[in-house]
Amino acid sequence: MTHRIGILGLHHDHVWGNVDELSRIRNAKIVAAADTNQPLLDQFSEKYPDAKTYDSHEALLENEELTAVYVFGSNKLSEDLTIAACERGLHCLVEKPMAATLAGADKMLAAAEANNVRLVINWPFTWWSQLRHAIELASNGDIGQLWQVKYRAAHQGPVELGCSSHFCDWLYDAELNGAGALMDYCCYGAALSQVLLGSPNSVTGIKLNTGLKPDLTLEDNAILVMNYNNAIATTEASWTQIGKITSYTTAIYGSEGTFLVEPNHDGKLIKATLEDPEGSEVPVPEQSADLESASSHFIHLIENLDASVFPLCEMKICRDAQEILEAGLKAADKKQNVTLPVTD
Repeated sequence: MTHRIGILGLHHDHVWGNVDELSRIRNAKIVAAADTNQPLLDQFSEKYPDAKTYDSHEALLENEELTAVYVFGSNKLSEDLTIAACERGLHCLVEKPMAATLAGADKMLAAAEANNVRLVINWPFTWWSQLRHAIELASNGDIGQLWQVKYRAAHQGPVELGCSSHFCDWLYDAELNGAGALMDYCCYGAALSQVLLGSPNSVTGIKLNTGLKPDLTLEDNAILVMNYNNAIATTEASWTQIGKITSYTTAIYGSEGTFLVEPNHDGKLIKATLEDPEGSEVPVPEQSADLESASSHFIHLIENLDASVFPLCEMKICRDAQEILEAGLKAADKKQNVTLPVTD
């Protein structure tokens, strides 16, 4: 069977790499793409001349026979697009974070459950084999009782990184993004902590506008602290960091050891123990083909409806990660702890 895939939204820059991966999967066909920006549609047509383009998301859904959709709009628009696709019985791959708001994530989850379709959230760091292996080992007790999880995502800023104007326009809009750097980058650590530690009791949040980007009114840096009975987690975001040192660093601490994943330095998984305090590389076993990329995993999941979603991409876990973000935003605004579940 060939799975017919529609692309809803081209104004999230991550779309291009994911669609390129999809184009190499033999039993998937890129049918059409929709966006309201004509230059992006033209760019898509140049790369995929056999696919149709639409300047209306609704028209694509109305006119094309599809198996599934990729949703790569702003965080806010993606909420609506996902719900519309689910209500048509289409499986959905949605770029991280799940939504702009917790309310939006709840509606997406409800729509997927009501229509019995896959809703898979793509976190780019999921496809680092060394991180997946660290999650598996830590979850199975390899380093004992987990007591801290740390993740940092940082670069000089979306504009400085070379992101398109279509991408930056909504990243710098609090309503369309959900926040600034906090939503864009603290989301990763929220999802990772949810997988490894579950839902926290409360969240503390700090967001900062350094003034280094005079035209930016949102926060360019943020830190969330997740409090558990016997553990703590932190997730950091920066749009002002110079250089790659400490960027995208994962540390997982247990009673019997520590894992470090630092992709900017050879992408190795390092484990330290009492007997090996400096740490040594942990071999990463060969991974199954369905975990090579978001596209390979998604196609595998819609072909095998009983197969398990990798935890980072599982919709209920991602909904709970969204709740952490919501609590962090409230905490940062109120300058106080916010307990979970989040209420108005």
